[in-house]
Amino acid sequence: MRQPWQSSYALLVIPLALIAVITVVDQLVPADIHLGPLLVIAPAITASFAGAWLTGLIGFLTVGAQAYIGWHFGVLFSRNVLVQILALAVLSALTVFYCVMRERRQRQLAQVRIVAEAAQHVVLWPLPEQIGSMRIACLYLAAEAEAQIGGDLYAATPTDSGVRVMIGDVRGKGLSAIGEAALLIGAFREAAHYHTSLPALAAALEQSVARNLPELGPDEDPSERFATVMLVDLPDDGHVTRILSCGHPPPLLLRPGSAVTVPVHPAPPLGIQGQAPADYTVDVFSFEPGDTLLLYTDGVIEARNTGGDFYALPERVAQWAGASPEKLVHHIRRDLLDHVSGRLDDDAALIALCRTPIPHRPHRHGPGLHVGGLGHGTKSVPH
Repeated sequence: MRQPWQSSYALLVIPLALIAVITVVDQLVPADIHLGPLLVIAPAITASFAGAWLTGLIGFLTVGAQAYIGWHFGVLFSRNVLVQILALAVLSALTVFYCVMRERRQRQLAQVRIVAEAAQHVVLWPLPEQIGSMRIACLYLAAEAEAQIGGDLYAATPTDSGVRVMIGDVRGKGLSAIGEAALLIGAFREAAHYHTSLPALAAALEQSVARNLPELGPDEDPSERFATVMLVDLPDDGHVTRILSCGHPPPLLLRPGSAVTVPVHPAPPLGIQGQAPADYTVDVFSFEPGDTLLLYTDGVIEARNTGGDFYALPERVAQWAGASPEKLVHHIRRDLLDHVSGRLDDDAALIALCRTPIPHRPHRHGPGLHVGGLGHGTKSVPH
């Protein structure tokens, strides 16, 4: 809190030095050269880094310096000097007024930003660092300036048998897509606890999207409102992991020195056409302790540099395959922003999940997921 004030006080040396130099030099130059009007530079410079009070103080000093110059030459009450003093006073007052309005505007923007961040935080809850046997790190880069979320989304929730994760991307980007993202996240948080299979969960999300998305944009073509989603079931006991893709890019499985794309059999995105549980395919692969599963949205792999080249995610992350989820996400963030020179054209999100060994616990019966229940259309994926 003190640092901005300390910077302002340090920068005050500049206008104070200008006042002193102009005042002294004006007394040394020939009498037909008048440098007093240049004093207006001091409050103008101060307004760029200080508030109304400091700017007013510098303005008062400039008027005093002009009066001293006139007194020094014995022409303080001459019409020319009085006009210069009045002009400096008016310009200083206008500068102070500008500072007051700017500070009021900054307070309003700060309040709006706080409210917006709070709303975004409610929509996109931060994921915990650990859920069950899963260590988690996530990254969100919004294309919209000053936004923390946009059309990309993710969520994770513990179940009786492990962790259920969703990552998705609604059509559009930035602030205009937040409503659709909030709808899908809310539907997942509720339905994830009532459907034991991924196909049933996907069908429930499809119904929610078909029922509610048109209300968010009644004037838009319904075929233009859809969302890609990846659903993942990560059991605490055993290494069998299930994924279901609704038009979403396949995840990467990272092991030391390698990054392998997990093959998926995607269904159409949510909102394109009504899907029943039997229409979805669940893909299965082995996710062992020490492995890292990287889920991402197309904003990551479709990020282009100035030469038009896409970001080669599998090749880039292979060098960090042995890193922790936190370090992996940090490396990707820095490398991705370097690739696009700091500016993304689309929202980008990713989740890194690493399985950590946990003590064996007795099997619990309930609505959780079981290794034997692979759902409809299950396919085994080699690793």
